[in-house]
Amino acid sequence: MTTLELCKKTRDARASLASADRAAKDRLLLSMADSLLAAAPDILAANAQDMAAARGHITDVMLDRLYLDEKRLAAMADGVRAIAALPDHTGRVLSEICRPNGLVIQKVQVPLGLVAIIYESRPNVTSDAAALALKSGNTCILRSGKEAHRTACAIVSALKGGIAAAGGDPEILNIVEDTTHQSAADIMTAKGVVDLLIPRGGAGLIRACVAGATVPCIETGTGICHVYVDAAADLDKALDIVENAKASRPSVCNAEEVLLVHSAVAADFLPRLQKRLVADRAAAGKPPVELRLDSRAAAIIPGTPAGEQDFDTEFLNYILAVRVVDSVAEAVAHIAAHSTGHSDAIVTEDPAAADVFVAGVDSAAVYVNASTRFTDGGEFGLGCEMGISTQKLHARGPMGLDELSTYKYVIRGSGQIR
Repeated sequence: MTTLELCKKTRDARASLASADRAAKDRLLLSMADSLLAAAPDILAANAQDMAAARGHITDVMLDRLYLDEKRLAAMADGVRAIAALPDHTGRVLSEICRPNGLVIQKVQVPLGLVAIIYESRPNVTSDAAALALKSGNTCILRSGKEAHRTACAIVSALKGGIAAAGGDPEILNIVEDTTHQSAADIMTAKGVVDLLIPRGGAGLIRACVAGATVPCIETGTGICHVYVDAAADLDKALDIVENAKASRPSVCNAEEVLLVHSAVAADFLPRLQKRLVADRAAAGKPPVELRLDSRAAAIIPGTPAGEQDFDTEFLNYILAVRVVDSVAEAVAHIAAHSTGHSDAIVTEDPAAADVFVAGVDSAAVYVNASTRFTDGGEFGLGCEMGISTQKLHARGPMGLDELSTYKYVIRGSGQIR
């Protein structure tokens, strides 16, 4: 079966979801979660094969993205159950007006149709995407990267088994077997079949999808995330936030890539930062963070001189670009020039500085005194997310159930003519 034929088959299965109420969809989801855990031996064996094949070809940080164990698989099942517990907004009346002629016009939330996800090496995307699509009344076609393909296929097999066990049509969810560029291109150009394409992965994948898609496509993910330590920052708090944002999981899109430090506190803060991120982590047996410093930061602490592209790079690794600035306005200007519009944070005890930062930074998520690592569907109360949109239409930030919906107008009359 060709990729386009599989897309059409998945689209046509939507009839079984069209009449499903919340209880029916939740039964599917809960059965999918149970099936994930029941299939743990098969899924983990497939993941071990993927890990063995990828080792030596991708970084250790990216291997961590690919890796599954029982704890991570249980978290995936919990994510599916969390989506089942969310309210179902399908059919919700968003607005209603009664016209002078007696027509009642309702704006009603409805599913998009067939949602396609092209993604790389994160196995949890498989279950997150499937669960969000089905809960919102959409069918789902998945195309994983080759590094995670065995794992993704094992997960989809388990999810389809759960759908069937709960009396659903397993064809509402499918995965493309072909991992060549051609299968991705076939999805990108399946106009009239695919209603929304969401790429999840690195900058190259996202650029290819945005440039090549003839179907509606949401730009997601690439995260050049900034933390700005203001002159009025609590420096202990700032150290905790910077370390968490950079080092808790550097391979994800909400990880910090650039640190901006006000010149008034740089001489005090940067040596403490260097100790925390480099010396202390190395002494504790943790990967130290490589600090890539502009000339002003390099005059205060040792590190690697920042190159021309370091403030425009999503490292996805234990690397942090550092620049010293003279004001919150300069920090905002730097972010405007270099940010991807994902997540940016200020650390300050000055409400006026925070207000300037929040008003000036045009990103999907803007933080005051908190780590950028919270930009996540689960942390935002969405169960999980389909991706982090960095565009402004039709969705922005973590994409949950409502972002996988559109609306239609339902007009009720009593014989009116015009």
